Amino acid sequence: MQHHKEFHYHVLVPILLVLIFLPDAVRGQPNMDVEWKPELTEVWEPVPPIVTPGDGMNPPSDAVILFDGKNLDQWKSNDGGEAGWDVSGCIMTVTAGAGDIHTTRSFGDVQLHIEWRTPAEVEGEGQGRGNSGVFLQDQYEIQILDSFDNATYSNGQAGALYKQHIPLVNASRGPGEWQTYDIMFLAPVFSEDGKLVRAAFVTLIHNGVLIQNHVELRGPTLYIGLPTFTAHGRLPIRLQDHGNPTSFRNIWVREI
Repeated sequence: MQHHKEFHYHVLVPILLVLIFLPDAVRGQPNMDVEWKPELTEVWEPVPPIVTPGDGMNPPSDAVILFDGKNLDQWKSNDGGEAGWDVSGCIMTVTAGAGDIHTTRSFGDVQLHIEWRTPAEVEGEGQGRGNSGVFLQDQYEIQILDSFDNATYSNGQAGALYKQHIPLVNASRGPGEWQTYDIMFLAPVFSEDGKLVRAAFVTLIHNGVLIQNHVELRGPTLYIGLPTFTAHGRLPIRLQDHGNPTSFRNIWVREI
């Protein structure tokens, strides 16, 4: 024979009344009677410095101008002498055989803006078409290449962290058209005894499109093999002579 338990309302009602009249703080609800003062959440110090933003060809007011179309004073050759690339019409162009060029200054964490153009007349294919590169701290390469309707290995196309990270999308313009890289680079950090504390990270916007989203580098750029970090400090930015007449303009950098 089944026994049904009797439901005792006289027990439940007092419990409900207690819950209803509990203070808001006990039930986890905000107490609307408490006066919240602005100074509890407002932070007034430090005050961010004022930077006048750039406008087209004009960089932000705190930028270091690396090339403004006039000369190569901010650059040097591999041997430390004058940079041997051509400057004409506010544009600098790779002179094949002149070698890579480096900034005269060294940098750590940076925001780098650079505009580049591959030749309008298409010659070659794959890696032989408009090839150059931006080397952050002289050893971490972001590939420059004519990747408009040009098949090559994905981790070597325009916007790749060469041989390490494939771009999210191909945002390339056609041959002869100006393109932009806006690069946010966090340099690797090493301990006093040379051990890696934090790897390098890169965010890259190509022609206004995010194509590398805070990707972690595994070490310097290598053509073959697996990279590993070696301790270093601030180093120059390098542009590559890969034998193609790739052009550049409006290069500036902000130290982060």
